[in-house]
Amino acid sequence: MSFFELKNGMKLYYEDTGSGQPVILMHGWTSSHDIYSEPAGILKDKARCIIYDHRGHGGSKEANQEPVTMETLASDLNELIEGLGLSDVTLVGWSMGAGVAMNYVRQYGCGALKQIVLCDMTPKQINDSEWKLGLYQGRYTASDMEQDAGKDFLHLYQEFAVGAIPKLRKIPGFLLRPKLKERLMNCDESVLKSLSKSMKAQDNRDVIGKITVPLTYFYAVPGSLFSPDLAQWYRSQAKVPFNAVAFPDSTHMLISEHPGQFAEKLGKLL
Repeated sequence: MSFFELKNGMKLYYEDTGSGQPVILMHGWTSSHDIYSEPAGILKDKARCIIYDHRGHGGSKEANQEPVTMETLASDLNELIEGLGLSDVTLVGWSMGAGVAMNYVRQYGCGALKQIVLCDMTPKQINDSEWKLGLYQGRYTASDMEQDAGKDFLHLYQEFAVGAIPKLRKIPGFLLRPKLKERLMNCDESVLKSLSKSMKAQDNRDVIGKITVPLTYFYAVPGSLFSPDLAQWYRSQAKVPFNAVAFPDSTHMLISEHPGQFAEKLGKLL
């Protein structure tokens, strides 16, 4: 097992495999580096794949001794890039990981990057009268966020999981909840709550126009959490070469649903 020690002494679990141009792949909320294990194995002869667990997740569960926000995770990413001496990085972020990539660009620019791949994520989760490309395909509003503040965390996570993977609706709650509890055991609940709040407060729409390296957007069709229409929005905002790649018959879990296809599509960009 390998750990990267941050300046504050906390440690992030990471795996560094393969050789060639560096690719950093960042997971989503309540997930872990494991979601990239198969794609990284496929790509190891073509690229140096670095996968790691964000604070409070997986092997980095114990990195939880201070408030954690999206800006914190972007700072961690910057430390990782600098600490490993990386340059010309292909930065891949899925779900919350894409939000980390956007925050990284806001704070540190694109000087260390070769290109960015955002996977199925909106720059602004809260929908309003002018923005309908946020969470739950345009249905989640500030009013919903206020109501969520009083709900049990497991209940909130169940709503999120069912939103991401609609087929879970068919599983009775008394059978689904134990599985979700087991999943949450791999994370620190306080970090999850802090990051959920931070993500919902984000508005990174202006960041897309500040990206100075080629940008690709991987998205699910028909999708689940987010609308496929986000692809066209990103295209309209990008001021750099842009490519949109659809994953048919996919939900938000497009990487775990189609790991081989994900590796193939990413490999073509390298």
